[in-house]
Amino acid sequence: MLPWSANLGAKSASLLDENQMPIPFRSAFVRPPKVRPWKSVRNQDGQIVDHFALTMRPGKAEILPGVQTTVFGYDGIAPGPTIDVQRGRPAVVRFRNKLPAVNPVGGDDFTTSVHLHGSGSLPQYDGYASDITPPGFFKDYHYPNFQPARTLWYHDHGVHHTAENVYSGLFAQYHMHDEAELDLLPQGEFDVPLNVVDVMFAANGELSYDDNSQSGLWGDVITVNGRIWPVMKVKRRVYRFRVLNASISRSYRFALSTGDPVTVVATDGGLMPRARQVNQWRHGNAERYEVLIDFRRYRPGQRVVLQNLSNDNNIDYDHTDKVMAFDVVDAPVDKSDGTWNRLPDLLENSDVMLVKESDATRTRRLRVHREDGGWVINGQTWEDVINSNFELLVADPKLNSTEIWEVENRSGGWFHPVHIHLIDFKILSRNGRAPFDYERGPKDVMYVGENETVRVLCKFGPHRGRYMVHCHNLPHEDHDMMLQFGVGWRPGDPDVDHPILADPCKVDDLPADWQQRELAELRVQRLQRRRARRQRERRRRLREARQQRRQERRERRQRRQQRRQRRQRRQRRARG
Repeated sequence: MLPWSANLGAKSASLLDENQMPIPFRSAFVRPPKVRPWKSVRNQDGQIVDHFALTMRPGKAEILPGVQTTVFGYDGIAPGPTIDVQRGRPAVVRFRNKLPAVNPVGGDDFTTSVHLHGSGSLPQYDGYASDITPPGFFKDYHYPNFQPARTLWYHDHGVHHTAENVYSGLFAQYHMHDEAELDLLPQGEFDVPLNVVDVMFAANGELSYDDNSQSGLWGDVITVNGRIWPVMKVKRRVYRFRVLNASISRSYRFALSTGDPVTVVATDGGLMPRARQVNQWRHGNAERYEVLIDFRRYRPGQRVVLQNLSNDNNIDYDHTDKVMAFDVVDAPVDKSDGTWNRLPDLLENSDVMLVKESDATRTRRLRVHREDGGWVINGQTWEDVINSNFELLVADPKLNSTEIWEVENRSGGWFHPVHIHLIDFKILSRNGRAPFDYERGPKDVMYVGENETVRVLCKFGPHRGRYMVHCHNLPHEDHDMMLQFGVGWRPGDPDVDHPILADPCKVDDLPADWQQRELAELRVQRLQRRRARRQRERRRRLREARQQRRQERRERRQRRQQRRQRRQRRQRRARG
């Protein structure tokens, strides 16, 4: 069992022969594919809802040159496909578990629970750890997509083996767009996801897993989007990078080899009030930072390396100080794109950044620490939550209330990236000092470093129900540094959005052509609706025609009657 009080160095963790160990900057950079909705339909509120379908299954990936490594990912790839959505347009994602019964990486059951990290989802669609989907089942997750534009990510959250499942490949990015973000920041080719993960290999080239007595896993190989220390060709313009630390334990301290600053424009919960230029930034597990890099300042042919300066209590190896490289090319730049040279200053204020500390109605304190060989929060664990029939709460904020949470890590031997589900929060201070420049935006993960106390301002909503708070060093979460809080809910209250019972998974007996059948049924329904509309329109026209004929008959009768009355008046005048 560890801890450490500083970085430890070693040559390698993998069991590969020395001539099989990969060399940095030999792989070409790739982007994960994007998945498109397979159908889009209007709901009862008239909103268009996009429907996606992803299958969790085994696949093969050439991570090491010439070696096929088994991964277990969404649609069999790691990272999985990126999902793109628009704010205000809900989505339903069907996740099918076609994994083997046991995960060979760690030997645990391959049950899953999908968490869309950064989404204000209802409890039953939030990836509640004990709301599991076994192999041979599926679950439809409903995502409201009402929040400001942001980089989210979806990943496994299955109880007690999240680390193994995510390490095996069950993670991917999810991008939500809105008008402000589309106008301010680069898009398309120049909007680049970076999924950063460290791994280690067994002698046969498969992934190996060693969590150092549940302390953490630190691999000796850095991958970006599934490629080892890749090289990306870049034009001489501004690029936007959505940087996700998807490593299960390692934290990073990113910096450019040139010493030049990057411009941080967004944090976990989207755009910051104003951009911040920094020369390096500490990046914990599950955190997302969106940074702009201005490649105009470099000459064609120049290589710029994204470095990892590391942090205390990582285990570092020969090449874990490198992440990827950018090779600057002299290709034409479209200067009609207003973002090609834009490094914005003022951005966008999100709701949580406008909340004031004086709005808080109470302060709560959470202490994260190790106790009797396990990882605990305030001396309690997820096992305690399970034993309470999922009623034990660490906090019970009222719906739409504002609170200050103080998270304390007295240990000098571990850092803890703490994630609060459902909400975005604002970091107020670290050990009484101002937050770092790069984290002055809406957050959902706080890096609680060694001997640090972090104060955050939280507004709880928009949903009632039970949500998790946990360490995102995933071996810590699995063993068992996770509790729950209830928003507007207390034990004994009715719960229509019960995180396990409200909408459980279903047996996956879907036929191979289930999507084609549903689309065919949808076409039939649309045809029936069009036919019904035509029939209603035909009946309406017939009614209007009948009404018109009746009106014309009334008008003819009135004209005849008026003519008779005029004749009668003339006759009376003639007799008189």
